Amino acid sequence: MFNLSTLTLRPKPALRIPNSSFSGIQIRHKCHLPACQPMKQRFLSSKIPSSSVIMMAKREEELKEIRSKTTEEINEEVVDLKGELFMLRLQKSARNEFKSSEFRRMRKRIARMLTVKREREIEEGINKRLSRKLDRQWKKNIVVRPPPSLKKLQEEEAAAAAEAEKSA
Repeated sequence: MFNLSTLTLRPKPALRIPNSSFSGIQIRHKCHLPACQPMKQRFLSSKIPSSSVIMMAKREEELKEIRSKTTEEINEEVVDLKGELFMLRLQKSARNEFKSSEFRRMRKRIARMLTVKREREIEEGINKRLSRKLDRQWKKNIVVRPPPSLKKLQEEEAAAAAEAEKSA
């Protein structure tokens, strides 16, 4: 059942059990699968950059882009993205075609923007309670407007209707 070449005897430290004469047995198995290799060896053996590294680079670029914006611009984009998210939900409920990955992408982008906004509040010394109060006030003052994708869709429909009138 056990191969003696894979068993190694290792004494337990005397600090844990001072009066015991038992020395623990450590069983090591030999595995040649990539998952069993140490992390450093796995990364050195793969010459192609993994997708997680590429995704992290994209995320860093996106965060730099977000941090370069003013707080007002961030607020405007959050409102637009929430409108886009609402439009996606409407498309889903109407059983229209949509990309399901857009839900997660938009939610993540909104979260990143709100995180940058909160980082700025912390730098200014605004505590959590006051931040929530300001956030509630900001939400009450939001003017509901159609998201950019809906505006674009309406413009395309109007252009198509104008072309149809000209050709008729």
